[in-house]
Parts: sequence; structure tokens; C-alpha cells
Amino acid sequence: MEAGINTYLDALRLISPNLTDFELSQFAARLTVRELKKKELFLQAGKVQKTIGFIATGLVRSFFIDNNGNEITVGFYAEGDYATHYPAFLSRQPSRYSIQCLEPTTFVCFSFEDQQWIYQQSPNYEKYGRLIAEEILKRQQGRIESFIFQTAEERYLDFIKNRPGLFNRISLSHLCSFLGIERQTLTRIRQKLAHQ
Repeated sequence: MEAGINTYLDALRLISPNLTDFELSQFAARLTVRELKKKELFLQAGKVQKTIGFIATGLVRSFFIDNNGNEITVGFYAEGDYATHYPAFLSRQPSRYSIQCLEPTTFVCFSFEDQQWIYQQSPNYEKYGRLIAEEILKRQQGRIESFIFQTAEERYLDFIKNRPGLFNRISLSHLCSFLGIERQTLTRIRQKLAHQ
């Protein structure tokens, strides 16, 4: 448990080096650690997300179920990322997404109330929160634009280039769902690239 919290505090220091030891210890006292097994849900669609989870170890995916009953993967989050449907977390509304562990995962968690409390205590935390929110926004915008401006092959190449450590940790079916392509399309893309 302690190791997970230390991992999180190190990540905080990297982004906000101005945080004092006192500020960090204030926040650390409010953190909880949650360990989930592979396939367990951190967040279930239709529920209000009570805590944000910083991923100390492990890997999760965010997905929704479409009108035909298919699971559509919208994101993969590994060590150093946050497991959250952030707009729903901030608005205290039920999430449209589920977050499922693809590996045994350790989360360092804090509640909405804890987040608001620490923002009031320290402008350094407010800055950290803004930077994280900006990163989430950039990723979401990048994902939307990938479907507008890129071909399936370009999305695949982008994934391999920008998330190389994830490729061997996720199933091909989850990858296909994330890329918005059928399995046979992915096979064709990989065969084509292998012969270039």
C-alpha cells in the first residue's frame, strides 16, 4: 500500500515540483489504496464515480456497450495514468463508461471532496489539477480527430508508435475495438506492413 502511495506522490512531484513536503503529506493522509484483480471493474457504467484512481501498477481499459450489445473500447490506461471518466466525476453524474482491469491493478484513490479540499489548501494542487485536466482534454481531442483525419492503418501505426509498451499487454479484440476496425482488417494492415 505504501509503495503505491509513494509512486503517486513521486508522480505529483514530477508535474508540480513546487509542492512542499507538508502539502504532500496533507494529501497523502486522505489517499486510499485499492487493489483489483484482472477483469474486475473499477467503475461501472450507470454509477457515479466516487473516486479517481491513479494507477500505481497494472492496466485498465475504458469501454461502453453499444446498442447492439458490443463492447467498444475507448481507452487504455497504464501505470502513471488516471482511471476516470473525468467529466462525469466532476459533474457527479452517472458515467456512461465502465473501467475494467486488464491486469491485477493497484489504484491510489481520492474522492471528489478530497480533490476540492486540497485545491482550497494549495494553489500548487490547483495547478496540478489543471495540468492533468489539460492532458485528459488533449487525449480526448486526439482520439476524436484520429477518427476524423486518419485511416485505420494510420490509427494503428500511431498506437504502436505512441503506446509501444501496451501492444503485448492487450488483446487483439480490445485493440480492434479501440481502433474501430474488424479483426480481419487489422490482420490485413499487419500483413501489409510486414511486407514493406
